[in-house]
Amino acid sequence: MDTADFDYELPAGRIAQHPLAERDAARLLVDEGPRLAPSHRIVRDLPDLLEPGDLMVVNTTRVLPARLPLRKSTGGAAEVLLLERVEGRTWEALVRPSRKLPDGTELRPADGGDDLVVVVGADLGEGRRHVEVVVEGDELDVLERHGQMPLPPYITETLGDPERYQTVFSDRPESAAAPTAGLHLTPDVLARCEEKGIGRADVELVVGLGTFRPIVTDAVEDHVMHSERYRVPEATLAACEQVHADGGRVVAIGTTAVRALESAAATRALEGRTDLFITPGYRFRLVDRLMTNFHLPRSSLLVMIEAFVGPRWRDLYAAALAEDYRFLSFGDAMLLSRH
Repeated sequence: MDTADFDYELPAGRIAQHPLAERDAARLLVDEGPRLAPSHRIVRDLPDLLEPGDLMVVNTTRVLPARLPLRKSTGGAAEVLLLERVEGRTWEALVRPSRKLPDGTELRPADGGDDLVVVVGADLGEGRRHVEVVVEGDELDVLERHGQMPLPPYITETLGDPERYQTVFSDRPESAAAPTAGLHLTPDVLARCEEKGIGRADVELVVGLGTFRPIVTDAVEDHVMHSERYRVPEATLAACEQVHADGGRVVAIGTTAVRALESAAATRALEGRTDLFITPGYRFRLVDRLMTNFHLPRSSLLVMIEAFVGPRWRDLYAAALAEDYRFLSFGDAMLLSRH
């Protein structure tokens, strides 16, 4: 497959720069199948679009304030984006300017704090390094004091409330990016789903480089997915299988929930690392419907969407562009049914 087949024109003005005042006021493009035009709803309508006996699966990972503005001892600026903890104080991170920072370079907060030192280590390629994060006191408190929310580079405006880049059900702070489809859900939407008999189950996929890294190869098949940690509780997998046995549908909230569920179903390993790259022809084992945001051109997430609904994703994206939907992390969403 040519990567160019997953390109489309995304005007800069269509990239949402901030979240809506109300999470569940985001628009929701509802896929009605290949023979019908999509319908236009809002996320608040989600309980009306699902059926009793369906099961929503959400990714409960929480975003770390993982972007650290730092300085060398000489005063030169540097930045470290923590991607994933390797072990103990060692992290995999994106480091800038990586080429100018030899092993052993010590970096300290640009704001002058003395409770954090980041020691640059092994070069992993593509700007990734091992780093040692040395703190005085509670690690999360120190990171929150000096770190920033790691918003994607296409968001250039300041986020007033960092909690708007967290889901309302976020749990362990581990991720370098938010599972953005879940940003739209509110306690009210979740409660109304429960009242209707729509279940909820949780998974965890630590969002890192594998999710947001673009495809830079000419052929989709040559793209290498970086692995990410996932955890699917035994109760979640059992609930998905029971829902299918009872004739219901598993509704993944976001592509990260899809990767976690499908990784567990394919390997029967409930936790570990996954480099699953879902491409057209993939046989979905668990997920029947998918609520997801609109994705960047030439991204592995668009490839997953084609695997899920086929080439009609182009018609859905064209309809969204024609109807002034907002795109990417703080944008609107789609509700898709597997073809």
